[in-house]
Amino acid sequence: MRLSRIAACVSSLLLAVVCAVTGATTGQASPREAATGYVALGDSYSSGVGAGSYIGSSVDCLRSSRAYPVLWARAHSPSPFSFTACNGASTRDVLARQLGPLSSRTGLVSITVGGSDAGFADVMTTCVLRGTRACLSDIAQAHSYMERKLPHDLDRVYTAISRKAPAAHVVVLGYPRLYQLDGTCSGGLSETERSAINDGVDHLNSVIEKRAADHGFTFGDVRATFSGHGICSHRPWLRSINFLALTESYHPTATGQSRGYLPVFTDAT
Repeated sequence: MRLSRIAACVSSLLLAVVCAVTGATTGQASPREAATGYVALGDSYSSGVGAGSYIGSSVDCLRSSRAYPVLWARAHSPSPFSFTACNGASTRDVLARQLGPLSSRTGLVSITVGGSDAGFADVMTTCVLRGTRACLSDIAQAHSYMERKLPHDLDRVYTAISRKAPAAHVVVLGYPRLYQLDGTCSGGLSETERSAINDGVDHLNSVIEKRAADHGFTFGDVRATFSGHGICSHRPWLRSINFLALTESYHPTATGQSRGYLPVFTDAT
């Protein structure tokens, strides 16, 4: 009897240890299993600028019903789903205005951010209006910023996400190259400018990917899915300059969201 009791106690102790390590206690879900919500953060590439069909309550942020977060949520029905991505958002804006819905119930987070911090809009304005020399100078300044300041800015955002949503799987998506080189465009920017802009996008992605990896996040590289569909291609998934709708210029179309971003995000989840 005594040996039986000892054996029983040892068995109970071992079971308790296993349950503590694996979270497999009877009737109790692990934190990751209980976290079913999805929060979509970020800038215009996540809010869906350029895709049209903007949601009426998000006039300033231009959140589109055709943006990849909405398309993914329709297909997978996360509960709850919060869409706080906003046109023009920088890392500072994400920290100040977008993290409210994050909690222990958040199981999935997506984000694109860094382009606004690096001065993407200003670079494109310079390249369109001021010529090659000024364009290349602005791109060089953006490169310098990406090296000196952007990693710290991204770290602040990624750390805040981890603290507020500790159970979440975080997918950080990058940016597509804007131009198809040696493409169909007969005017506009020079090939030198287009190539330099693409190189700037590549450098931005490399910085973002490194910081995401250091935080244990998944990086979704969209450059392959957009390959052959840049501006100056036969079937572009990105909008060129439009002086009647400047905000939508240099952003993914609805097809760019559904066939460029959505598959990468889906694979990363």
